[in-house]
Amino acid sequence: MDEGSGLNILYVDTLDAMRIPWSKPCLAGSPFHGVILGAQAYPLGQIDLPVMFGKRANFYSEVHTFKMVDFLGSYHPILGHPCYAKFMVIPNYTYLKLKMSGPNGIITISSAFSHAFTCDCEHFEHTTMVVNLSKLPWLRESSTLVVLDYNKSTSSMAFCPLEETKAVGIDPTDPTKMVWIRTQLPAKKECELVDFLCANRDVFAWQPSDMSGIPREVTEHALHLISGSKPTK
Repeated sequence: MDEGSGLNILYVDTLDAMRIPWSKPCLAGSPFHGVILGAQAYPLGQIDLPVMFGKRANFYSEVHTFKMVDFLGSYHPILGHPCYAKFMVIPNYTYLKLKMSGPNGIITISSAFSHAFTCDCEHFEHTTMVVNLSKLPWLRESSTLVVLDYNKSTSSMAFCPLEETKAVGIDPTDPTKMVWIRTQLPAKKECELVDFLCANRDVFAWQPSDMSGIPREVTEHALHLISGSKPTK
């Protein structure tokens, strides 16, 4: 199951293993992205199939629409966000468990860490093979490796306004307190703006000590933990 996927995907190998004839799926011509790196994927069609979680004593079943694809994958199907929403699934990726409400209590689906590691290795091998296909050489040709030199790129990466600006002092007693305004403002509007900034210069925080009147709770990050709970790595 992939909570980040917006589709339910079914591979043709899985369809064949389920002995479902290819004539049963309906046509679906709209492409989707994110499955094959840098390319569109066109499904062969779509099919509605029942999906069930749980055992005979406590199970939950819903009908879902799957997009059929004819390329290799390390999984049988991929159940995406539509499945999560319809089943109201709560995942726990740390313990590899899925939980959902059933007619007779909570349904818990578990997996083994060794199985998850095997799937990850197969997925990496399939992804590497797809990237190295002759159909995708333009990815390597059109992409250029860029190594940033921090010392040289600091000025180019710094904030740069889109329009020309000029510095204006707003505190006669302290010439270091400057603000920047547009150079193309009409004279009347510029005078009104400078007068407004000068009249409200006390609201500017030039340094952290200028914010001493603000409670710490406004800018302080806190973790609300349950007292006495056991830490989990």
